[in-house]
Amino acid sequence: MQARLKGKVALVTGGAQGIGRAICERFAAEGATIGLLDIKGENAEQAARSLRDQGAQAVAYAGDVAQRATFENAVQDLERQFGRFDILVNNAIWVRYGPIDAITPETLARMTGTGFHSVVWGTQVGAAAMARSGGGSIVNIASAAGFLGIPSGMVYCGVKAGVLGLTRSAAVDLGPQGIRVNAICPGSVVTEGVRINVNPDMEAKRIARTPLGRLGQVGDIAAAASFLASDDSSFVTGESLLVDGGVTHALL
Repeated sequence: MQARLKGKVALVTGGAQGIGRAICERFAAEGATIGLLDIKGENAEQAARSLRDQGAQAVAYAGDVAQRATFENAVQDLERQFGRFDILVNNAIWVRYGPIDAITPETLARMTGTGFHSVVWGTQVGAAAMARSGGGSIVNIASAAGFLGIPSGMVYCGVKAGVLGLTRSAAVDLGPQGIRVNAICPGSVVTEGVRINVNPDMEAKRIARTPLGRLGQVGDIAAAASFLASDDSSFVTGESLLVDGGVTHALL
């Protein structure tokens, strides 16, 4: 594997499992120093320890990404330890599907806090640090749901559509500082969270609707994140990259 992220310092939210952990592993394999931020501190430390055992530099952080202070603490510590900050992946999300009349204030607050407010605070704090390092790359994990309507998914679709709008606007504002902002829009990917929210019958229907005939794997998303974080995408910003097996464009 190429060392195209060598010398870069990255922070990945929700980095202890699923897509976030796969991104951390891919970035580490390509030479980056990794900060893993997760609300479950023990899980973050376990994931960081695994990366260190493989020879990578990795630091774990615990915190609620809905709070700006969480990003301040992690980014400032990475700058202090390693002298720079280059890459932010806003991946953390908390999801519950349900009919419109079942949405509660608690569910709405947690989904928007984790999935949207976190991207605002991460972008604000991360961009300031990247500017001090001469530029950088922000990768937001959105969703194909940002383009589609999903039954019982009004809040989730709304949050992810919001992330796409935030990505485009931030790319315009931050471009002059050498900071690129892009989004990845996964389709159905096999993760722990999907297993909680999607039963076997729903999974079979999703596979049947996907032109490539399978669900995504976390490695598919990690590969896209590595491209957008690296200089291979140096003239790409404001983009929303669908990594969905073709489902968004299929009428099946």
